[in-house]
Amino acid sequence: MKALLAMPDGLQHSMFDAAQRDRLAQLADIDPDRTVPDLASASDGDLRDVEVLVTGWGSPRIDATTLARLPRLRAIVHTAGTVRFVATEAVWERDDITVTSATEANAVPVAEFTLAQILLAGKRSHAREAGYRADHQVHGGAAADPGIGNYGGVVGLIGASRIGVLVAEHLQRFDLDVLITDPFASAEQIQALGATKVEPEELYSRSDVVSLHAPDLPSTRGMVSGELLALMRDGTTFVNTARPALVDLDALRAELASGRLAAVLDVHDDLAADDPIWDLPTVSITPHIAGSQGNELRRMGEFALEEVRRLAAGEPPRHPVDLSTRDISA
Repeated sequence: MKALLAMPDGLQHSMFDAAQRDRLAQLADIDPDRTVPDLASASDGDLRDVEVLVTGWGSPRIDATTLARLPRLRAIVHTAGTVRFVATEAVWERDDITVTSATEANAVPVAEFTLAQILLAGKRSHAREAGYRADHQVHGGAAADPGIGNYGGVVGLIGASRIGVLVAEHLQRFDLDVLITDPFASAEQIQALGATKVEPEELYSRSDVVSLHAPDLPSTRGMVSGELLALMRDGTTFVNTARPALVDLDALRAELASGRLAAVLDVHDDLAADDPIWDLPTVSITPHIAGSQGNELRRMGEFALEEVRRLAAGEPPRHPVDLSTRDISA
């Protein structure tokens, strides 16, 4: 089974360690140290016998012209999350090409990061640290605000996505009530996660922490509106590890600047350098670190290796992407 790394030079060394690259070479006829960043510039000899393309961040788009030069292609194994920027409509028009994604692997660190931030938010960690740096006074134990803590608190998750489900599963270990709003998940499915299905208004008004886990679609952009943010109680926290476009930034900025709400923002593409949000003591801003970083990339590589193994063995893929899941695979 001939395979090709269609990705930027050097990316394979981030996605696969030496042992994983050796295994890849054992599973397929592939040079794990050679990538083809631009399929349009590849020779016909490079492409004519390729059955599997292993892709990743920054991989070339696979369009009709490229497919015509890949007559034996039967699978695209993506080592990252969404395949929207790699597989064009021409790929989905073919029913003989399997597409897989490592979205499930990338969900793991996002859920871990979110869990950590939810628990820190329960302690109001960021605001209290800022106060401690300013006055050097300890306000803990019995002297702390009785609303602080993670015993009997309420966490609201917007979206029963892959990440949302993982976060809900993590939260089952804690003395917290979990609410989930998702129009596509049944009450029974959410109950199985140890959570309660509610409408958005109830989630925002009841939760101590609201965490966003919805996909970036035309229908979800701006879904976190000013009206919903206004329902959050004073001192509660909004967490965004999803996408900035899902949030009304002006409304969020007003709530944060007033000091009424706190926030953890790992995605914030639209923040200008002089945006006042940068300097607010109740806001944690991280540089999009929730997703796979460093050695966590190897987990996505491991998922891709398993898909290649399954292709070689004639087994069905573990994490296929089709038209029904393409746009929500993030």
